[in-house]
Amino acid sequence: MATVRVGASGWSYAHWRKGAFYPEGLAQRRELEHLSRHMPTVEINGSFYSLLRPQTYAGYRAQVPPGFVFAVKGGRFITHSKKLTDVQVPLANFLASGVLCLEETLGPLLWQLPRMRWEGERVERFLDLLPRDTAAAASLARKHDHRVRGRASTRVERSRPLRHALELRHPAHMTEGVVNACRRRNVALVFSHNGGEWPYREEVSAGWCYLRLHGTPRTYASNYDDRALDRWAERIRVWADGREPADAARITARRAPARKSRDVYVYFDNDQGAHAPCNALALAERLNTSWPRAHS
Repeated sequence: MATVRVGASGWSYAHWRKGAFYPEGLAQRRELEHLSRHMPTVEINGSFYSLLRPQTYAGYRAQVPPGFVFAVKGGRFITHSKKLTDVQVPLANFLASGVLCLEETLGPLLWQLPRMRWEGERVERFLDLLPRDTAAAASLARKHDHRVRGRASTRVERSRPLRHALELRHPAHMTEGVVNACRRRNVALVFSHNGGEWPYREEVSAGWCYLRLHGTPRTYASNYDDRALDRWAERIRVWADGREPADAARITARRAPARKSRDVYVYFDNDQGAHAPCNALALAERLNTSWPRAHS
Protein backbone atom coordinates (compact mmCIF):
# COMPACT_ATOMS: atom_id res chain seq x y z
CA MET A 1 0.00 0.00 0.00
CA ALA A 2 1.51 3.33 -1.07
CA THR A 3 1.97 6.20 1.34
CA VAL A 4 1.44 9.66 -0.14
CA ARG A 5 2.76 12.57 1.89
CA VAL A 6 2.03 16.17 0.91
CA GLY A 7 3.82 19.05 2.58
CA ALA A 8 5.75 22.27 2.04
CA SER A 9 9.35 23.31 1.49
CA GLY A 10 10.36 25.06 4.70
CA TRP A 11 8.11 26.67 7.29
CA SER A 12 9.67 29.87 8.63
CA TYR A 13 8.29 32.60 6.35
CA ALA A 14 7.10 36.03 7.44
CA HIS A 15 4.38 36.08 4.79
CA TRP A 16 2.78 32.94 6.25
CA ARG A 17 2.06 34.80 9.48
CA LYS A 18 -0.77 37.05 10.68
CA GLY A 19 -3.47 34.64 9.60
CA ALA A 20 -2.17 33.79 6.10
CA PHE A 21 -1.38 30.29 7.42
CA TYR A 22 -0.17 30.73 10.98
CA PRO A 23 -2.75 32.10 13.42
CA GLU A 24 -2.44 35.68 14.54
CA GLY A 25 -0.16 35.88 17.56
CA LEU A 26 1.45 32.45 17.15
CA ALA A 27 5.03 32.53 18.48
CA GLN A 28 7.63 31.87 15.76
CA ARG A 29 9.16 29.10 17.86
CA ARG A 30 5.84 27.21 17.55
CA GLU A 31 5.48 27.45 13.77
CA LEU A 32 6.88 23.98 13.07
CA GLU A 33 4.66 22.55 15.79
CA HIS A 34 1.62 24.19 14.16
CA LEU A 35 2.55 23.03 10.64
CA SER A 36 3.16 19.46 11.80
CA ARG A 37 -0.42 19.28 13.08
CA HIS A 38 -1.74 20.12 9.61
CA MET A 39 0.53 18.18 7.24
CA PRO A 40 2.65 15.03 7.65
CA THR A 41 5.94 16.22 6.17
CA VAL A 42 8.13 19.23 5.45
CA GLU A 43 11.47 19.92 3.80
CA ILE A 44 14.25 21.31 5.98
CA ASN A 45 15.87 24.02 3.84
CA GLY A 46 18.31 25.61 6.28
CA SER A 47 20.58 22.58 5.89
CA PHE A 48 21.20 23.62 2.28
CA TYR A 49 22.78 26.93 3.25
CA SER A 50 24.93 25.93 6.22
CA LEU A 51 25.70 23.09 8.61
CA LEU A 52 23.08 23.08 11.35
CA ARG A 53 23.69 21.65 14.81
CA PRO A 54 22.55 18.45 16.54
CA GLN A 55 20.45 20.38 19.05
CA THR A 56 18.64 22.08 16.15
CA TYR A 57 17.64 18.77 14.57
CA ALA A 58 16.79 17.27 17.96
CA GLY A 59 14.58 20.29 18.62
CA TYR A 60 12.77 19.76 15.32
CA ARG A 61 12.13 16.11 16.17
CA ALA A 62 10.76 17.03 19.59
CA GLN A 63 8.14 19.38 18.11
CA VAL A 64 6.39 16.98 15.73
CA PRO A 65 3.86 14.20 16.37
CA PRO A 66 4.42 10.48 15.73
CA GLY A 67 4.48 9.62 12.04
CA PHE A 68 5.73 13.01 10.87
CA VAL A 69 8.64 12.93 8.39
CA PHE A 70 11.31 15.47 7.50
CA ALA A 71 12.98 15.61 4.09
CA VAL A 72 16.43 17.16 4.52
CA LYS A 73 18.07 19.21 1.79
CA GLY A 74 21.74 18.39 1.29
CA GLY A 75 24.31 21.14 1.63
CA ARG A 76 25.06 23.43 -1.31
CA PHE A 77 28.76 23.24 -0.40
CA ILE A 78 28.60 19.66 -1.70
CA THR A 79 26.42 20.27 -4.76
CA HIS A 80 27.18 23.85 -5.81
CA SER A 81 30.62 24.76 -4.42
CA LYS A 82 32.36 21.39 -4.76
CA LYS A 83 30.13 20.35 -7.67
CA LEU A 84 30.09 16.76 -6.33
CA THR A 85 33.89 16.49 -6.64
CA ASP A 86 36.02 15.28 -3.69
CA VAL A 87 33.05 15.41 -1.34
CA GLN A 88 33.51 12.44 1.01
CA VAL A 89 34.57 14.65 3.94
CA PRO A 90 31.94 17.37 3.24
CA LEU A 91 29.32 14.61 3.08
CA ALA A 92 30.58 13.23 6.39
CA ASN A 93 30.38 16.74 7.89
CA PHE A 94 26.82 17.13 6.66
CA LEU A 95 25.73 13.81 8.16
CA ALA A 96 27.58 14.53 11.42
CA SER A 97 25.98 17.97 11.78
CA GLY A 98 22.88 16.45 13.39
CA VAL A 99 20.83 14.97 10.56
CA LEU A 100 20.86 11.59 12.27
CA CYS A 101 19.29 13.10 15.40
CA LEU A 102 16.00 13.07 13.50
CA GLU A 103 15.94 9.27 13.92
CA GLU A 104 12.46 7.89 13.02
CA THR A 105 11.36 11.27 11.60
CA LEU A 106 14.17 11.30 8.99
CA GLY A 107 12.78 10.93 5.49
CA PRO A 108 14.53 11.39 2.14
CA LEU A 109 17.71 13.39 1.67
CA LEU A 110 17.29 15.83 -1.21
CA TRP A 111 20.27 16.73 -3.41
CA GLN A 112 19.60 19.70 -5.67
CA LEU A 113 22.14 20.05 -8.47
CA PRO A 114 23.05 23.52 -9.79
CA ARG A 115 22.06 24.93 -13.17
CA MET A 116 25.52 24.53 -14.67
CA ARG A 117 27.03 22.10 -17.15
CA TRP A 118 29.40 19.30 -16.21
CA GLU A 119 29.69 15.65 -17.12
CA GLY A 120 27.03 13.25 -15.91
CA GLU A 121 29.63 10.68 -14.77
CA ARG A 122 30.27 12.94 -11.79
CA VAL A 123 26.74 12.21 -10.61
CA GLU A 124 27.35 8.46 -10.62
CA ARG A 125 30.53 8.81 -8.56
CA PHE A 126 28.59 10.90 -6.03
CA LEU A 127 25.76 8.37 -5.83
CA ASP A 128 28.29 5.69 -4.89
CA LEU A 129 29.16 7.71 -1.76
CA LEU A 130 25.61 7.99 -0.47
CA PRO A 131 24.79 5.69 2.48
CA ARG A 132 21.80 3.38 2.09
CA ASP A 133 20.85 3.23 5.76
CA THR A 134 21.39 5.32 8.85
CA ALA A 135 23.97 2.92 10.30
CA ALA A 136 26.12 3.44 7.20
CA ALA A 137 25.45 7.17 7.44
CA ALA A 138 26.65 7.18 11.06
CA SER A 139 29.81 5.32 10.05
CA LEU A 140 30.53 7.86 7.32
CA ALA A 141 29.72 10.74 9.70
CA ARG A 142 32.59 9.63 11.95
CA LYS A 143 34.99 10.61 9.18
CA HIS A 144 34.12 14.29 9.65
CA ASP A 145 36.82 16.93 9.96
CA HIS A 146 37.44 19.92 12.24
CA ARG A 147 34.46 21.87 10.90
CA VAL A 148 32.07 19.93 13.13
CA ARG A 149 34.51 18.79 15.81
CA GLY A 150 33.00 19.17 19.26
CA ARG A 151 29.49 19.51 17.84
CA ALA A 152 29.06 16.28 15.86
CA SER A 153 26.40 13.59 16.27
CA THR A 154 27.43 10.24 14.79
CA ARG A 155 25.18 7.69 16.51
CA VAL A 156 21.71 6.32 15.77
CA GLU A 157 19.24 4.52 18.02
CA ARG A 158 18.78 1.84 15.36
CA SER A 159 19.51 1.49 11.68
CA ARG A 160 16.79 2.51 9.24
CA PRO A 161 16.73 2.55 5.41
CA LEU A 162 17.76 5.88 3.92
CA ARG A 163 16.28 7.33 0.74
CA HIS A 164 17.94 9.85 -1.58
CA ALA A 165 16.33 12.14 -4.18
CA LEU A 166 18.22 13.98 -6.91
CA GLU A 167 16.87 17.22 -8.41
CA LEU A 168 18.38 17.93 -11.85
CA ARG A 169 18.31 21.50 -13.13
CA HIS A 170 20.51 21.38 -16.24
CA PRO A 171 19.76 19.49 -19.48
CA ALA A 172 23.33 18.12 -19.53
CA HIS A 173 22.51 15.98 -16.49
CA MET A 174 19.21 14.67 -17.85
CA THR A 175 20.71 11.70 -19.66
CA GLU A 176 20.04 8.00 -19.93
CA GLY A 177 23.30 7.37 -18.08
CA VAL A 178 22.19 9.39 -15.06
CA VAL A 179 18.75 7.76 -15.12
CA ASN A 180 20.28 4.28 -15.17
CA ALA A 181 22.70 5.20 -12.38
CA CYS A 182 19.77 6.30 -10.22
CA ARG A 183 17.76 3.19 -11.06
CA ARG A 184 20.58 0.89 -10.00
CA ARG A 185 20.70 2.62 -6.61
CA ASN A 186 16.96 3.27 -6.06
CA VAL A 187 17.57 7.04 -6.10
CA ALA A 188 14.49 9.07 -7.07
CA LEU A 189 14.87 11.71 -9.76
CA VAL A 190 12.78 14.66 -8.60
CA PHE A 191 9.82 15.76 -10.71
CA SER A 192 10.67 19.46 -10.41
CA HIS A 193 7.79 21.58 -11.72
CA ASN A 194 8.67 25.25 -12.24
CA GLY A 195 8.03 28.32 -14.35
CA GLY A 196 10.38 27.31 -17.16
CA GLU A 197 13.70 28.21 -15.55
CA TRP A 198 14.88 24.60 -15.96
CA PRO A 199 13.45 21.58 -17.82
CA TYR A 200 10.66 19.56 -16.24
CA ARG A 201 10.94 15.76 -16.47
CA GLU A 202 9.01 12.85 -14.97
CA GLU A 203 11.41 9.92 -15.08
CA VAL A 204 10.59 7.24 -12.50
CA SER A 205 13.97 5.95 -11.36
CA ALA A 206 13.13 4.34 -8.00
CA GLY A 207 10.48 2.39 -6.16
CA TRP A 208 9.16 5.70 -4.85
CA CYS A 209 8.65 9.24 -6.22
CA TYR A 210 9.55 12.76 -5.12
CA LEU A 211 7.69 15.76 -6.53
CA ARG A 212 8.57 19.44 -5.96
CA LEU A 213 6.01 22.03 -7.09
CA HIS A 214 7.80 25.37 -7.35
CA GLY A 215 4.97 27.28 -9.05
CA THR A 216 4.20 28.39 -12.58
CA PRO A 217 4.30 30.73 -14.47
CA ARG A 218 6.35 32.41 -11.72
CA THR A 219 8.71 30.04 -9.97
CA TYR A 220 8.36 30.21 -6.15
CA ALA A 221 5.51 32.72 -6.46
CA SER A 222 2.53 31.41 -8.45
CA ASN A 223 -0.48 29.69 -6.93
CA TYR A 224 -1.78 26.34 -8.21
CA ASP A 225 -5.48 26.80 -8.93
CA ASP A 226 -8.19 24.16 -8.54
CA ARG A 227 -7.75 22.86 -12.07
CA ALA A 228 -4.00 22.46 -11.61
CA LEU A 229 -4.44 20.72 -8.26
CA ASP A 230 -6.97 18.33 -9.80
CA ARG A 231 -4.41 17.47 -12.49
CA TRP A 232 -1.64 16.89 -9.96
CA ALA A 233 -3.90 14.72 -7.84
CA GLU A 234 -4.63 12.49 -10.82
CA ARG A 235 -0.94 12.13 -11.72
CA ILE A 236 0.01 11.36 -8.13
CA ARG A 237 -2.63 8.63 -7.98
CA VAL A 238 -1.06 7.03 -11.05
CA TRP A 239 2.46 7.12 -9.57
CA ALA A 240 1.19 5.81 -6.23
CA ASP A 241 -0.53 2.98 -8.10
CA GLY A 242 2.86 1.89 -9.46
CA ARG A 243 2.26 3.17 -12.98
CA GLU A 244 3.24 6.25 -15.05
CA PRO A 245 1.05 8.85 -16.77
CA ALA A 246 0.66 8.19 -20.49
CA ASP A 247 1.93 11.69 -21.29
CA ALA A 248 4.86 11.65 -18.84
CA ALA A 249 7.65 14.08 -19.80
CA ARG A 250 10.36 11.46 -19.72
CA ILE A 251 14.14 11.51 -20.29
CA THR A 252 14.48 8.00 -21.72
CA ALA A 253 12.34 5.81 -23.92
CA ARG A 254 12.26 3.00 -21.37
CA ARG A 255 9.56 3.01 -18.75
CA ALA A 256 10.34 1.92 -15.22
CA PRO A 257 8.98 -1.52 -14.29
CA ALA A 258 5.41 -1.39 -13.05
CA ARG A 259 4.91 -1.99 -9.32
CA LYS A 260 1.96 -2.71 -7.08
CA SER A 261 2.46 0.72 -5.51
CA ARG A 262 4.96 3.53 -4.95
CA ASP A 263 5.30 5.92 -2.03
CA VAL A 264 5.08 9.54 -3.17
CA TYR A 265 6.48 12.63 -1.43
CA VAL A 266 5.11 15.99 -2.60
CA TYR A 267 6.45 19.38 -1.52
CA PHE A 268 5.13 22.79 -2.53
CA ASP A 269 7.89 25.40 -2.86
CA ASN A 270 5.71 28.32 -3.99
CA ASP A 271 6.06 29.90 -0.57
CA GLN A 272 5.23 33.49 -1.55
CA GLY A 273 1.75 34.57 -0.52
CA ALA A 274 1.46 31.46 1.66
CA HIS A 275 0.50 29.51 -1.46
CA ALA A 276 2.59 26.47 -0.44
CA PRO A 277 0.76 25.42 2.74
CA CYS A 278 -2.66 26.28 1.30
CA ASN A 279 -1.95 24.29 -1.89
CA ALA A 280 -0.58 21.40 0.18
CA LEU A 281 -3.73 21.17 2.28
CA ALA A 282 -5.97 21.42 -0.79
CA LEU A 283 -4.05 18.69 -2.64
CA ALA A 284 -4.04 16.39 0.40
CA GLU A 285 -7.82 16.76 0.61
CA ARG A 286 -8.16 15.74 -3.04
CA LEU A 287 -5.98 12.69 -2.40
CA ASN A 288 -7.83 11.83 0.81
CA THR A 289 -4.53 11.94 2.70
CA SER A 290 -5.27 14.82 5.03
CA TRP A 291 -3.20 14.64 8.23
CA PRO A 292 -5.35 13.56 11.22
CA ARG A 293 -6.48 16.53 13.24
CA ALA A 294 -6.31 14.27 16.30
CA HIS A 295 -2.70 15.45 16.62
CA SER A 296 -3.87 19.02 17.30
